[in-house]
Amino acid sequence: MKILFVNKFLYPNGGSETYIFELGRQLQKMGHEVQYFGMEHEGRIVGNRVNSYTSNMDFHTGKLQKLLYPFKIIYSTEARKKIRLVLEDFKPDVVHLNNINFQITPSVIYEIRKYEKSRGTSVKIVSTAHDYQWVCPNHMMNIPSSGKNCELCVRGKYSNCAKNKCIHNSKIKSILGAAESYYYHFRKTYGQVDAVICPSEFMKEQLANDSVLASRLCVLRNFITNEIAADKNDMKKTNKENEYVLYFGRYAKEKGIETLLEVCKQLPEISFVFAGNGPLEDKVNLVSNVKNVGFQNADNLKALIENAKFSIYPSEWYENCPFSIMESQMYGTPVIGSNIGGIPELIQAGKNGELFESGNAGELKEKIQSLWNDSDRLQRYAQECAGIKYDTVENYCKKLIEKYEE
Repeated sequence: MKILFVNKFLYPNGGSETYIFELGRQLQKMGHEVQYFGMEHEGRIVGNRVNSYTSNMDFHTGKLQKLLYPFKIIYSTEARKKIRLVLEDFKPDVVHLNNINFQITPSVIYEIRKYEKSRGTSVKIVSTAHDYQWVCPNHMMNIPSSGKNCELCVRGKYSNCAKNKCIHNSKIKSILGAAESYYYHFRKTYGQVDAVICPSEFMKEQLANDSVLASRLCVLRNFITNEIAADKNDMKKTNKENEYVLYFGRYAKEKGIETLLEVCKQLPEISFVFAGNGPLEDKVNLVSNVKNVGFQNADNLKALIENAKFSIYPSEWYENCPFSIMESQMYGTPVIGSNIGGIPELIQAGKNGELFESGNAGELKEKIQSLWNDSDRLQRYAQECAGIKYDTVENYCKKLIEKYEE
């Protein structure tokens, strides 16, 4: 089978890139042909045979170039022309869309169907929803200026994005985001996609508010990497002699960092380790019982997770299927997580971890204190985590192939 992955970034940049690179490697191991289409960049590590990519769109470039962006981020004739060259050469059986908004745009869907018609051949279009872009112009279903989560746009009322300046707190950018959503909504563009993969039931529920998408949705939770799967199989029981609670991830408001830091200050008898970076790093460094170890490589992070008494995932936005929770559980470390988005789908409260009301500092403090002082419950949770099974990338790809072939 020939599979073309489409993603705006073709270099390591975030979750969607990790996803397509892992899938691509595994699918090739399984005997399939894989190529990639996206934006040209000096850091690009994957590509296609005809070296056809869209030009690099840097939103921080000069004024003249920026004048053209409002037109390009809604509908890209360049992306259509460039992907057509790849389609003609590679002749894929499946085009798997990922993060395509702004730099690539959903306009490529029309070119894929045009190619299909001209060739008299069938091309399956599958998309993985990494965020809420198809029902929310700012991707995250929240209003950044207030920090509040929001479901105003999910039924097609995208003017709320402009009203609340939901994209970078900019009126102009938010108007453009709303315009893009209205354009593809009214053209029913997403009705030309055969299947949309949702990593959580929560994601599926939100996308199902769009009647065009509703019948095309399926849930396929995220996978763990082969390296983590191997580590888990080889893992010996850890005594967790290091007495600390771990947070690892981005230091940002939507991740619940401010709430967590407030709680840390109220628990001076407990040591916290933070691994990561982000805009709130200065606030992290001000708390005396928090040790900021910064961004860690895979091996160091693994050791930090394995040796923590438990980890905390205090997010305050509608998380999808957080890999950080899965990774913590795979290494036998229970998680206290906020009861929001797809998080409660991964944590069974009272069995392998705990849940608390998102943003509720008092409840989070109580959960941390209670678990910190209950070694028997910690051990029981750790044993339950050891029994959790998530798909390896190989098993995930087998399920993905079934979706491709439906």
